[in-house]
Amino acid sequence: MKFFIDTANLNEIKEAQSLGILDGVTTNPSLMAKEGITGKDNILKHYVAICNIVEGEVSAEVNAIDYEGMVKEGEELAELHNQIVVKLPMTKEGIKACKYFSDRGIKTNVTLVFSAGQALLAAKAGATFVSPFVGRLDDISTDGLNLIEEIREIYDNYGFETQILAASVRHTMHIVNCAKIGADVMTGPLSAILGLLKHPLTDIGLAQFIADFEKGNKK
Repeated sequence: MKFFIDTANLNEIKEAQSLGILDGVTTNPSLMAKEGITGKDNILKHYVAICNIVEGEVSAEVNAIDYEGMVKEGEELAELHNQIVVKLPMTKEGIKACKYFSDRGIKTNVTLVFSAGQALLAAKAGATFVSPFVGRLDDISTDGLNLIEEIREIYDNYGFETQILAASVRHTMHIVNCAKIGADVMTGPLSAILGLLKHPLTDIGLAQFIADFEKGNKK
């Protein structure tokens, strides 16, 4: 399972990268705005800065909602760095743009996916990644993990190479459960990733080891 971090905060990206387990980054206009990154030139420079920190894919989202606009923005994003993945919305125009880019060898991430049918269309259009939003489905009392399972079954039935990128991951158990049901990638906050480190018995055991060592090695 690949681990992506969902943020535009360079310090968080650096911390995740320092762990040695980071495979990529996802961002969106909301995350950019949260970090105070505004204006086209500043946003493009920020994408390059992220690519210079990580070794894997960096999803950069188009803002256009029309086909021509998506193609224009996507081509500009793809030219920034070879790690850039063009992030497109799950719309009719987005699917058309996905096919355009996949035919030209440009990686894509189809986002805002909330049904298995949408994921099927994205795969048919040659998407590199499809991003079902687990947490947002949970927010409306719908089982987000069930959607991951449905997509996994469909993709396995037909041998689609599109990777299932579990998005809107909110906490550590989302990561574990997505791994259990076969998501190829997860993207979430640093806190959820760091949460995988934690277990009370690990803390207790380590404290005991340290105490025993110090007791046996007193001068």
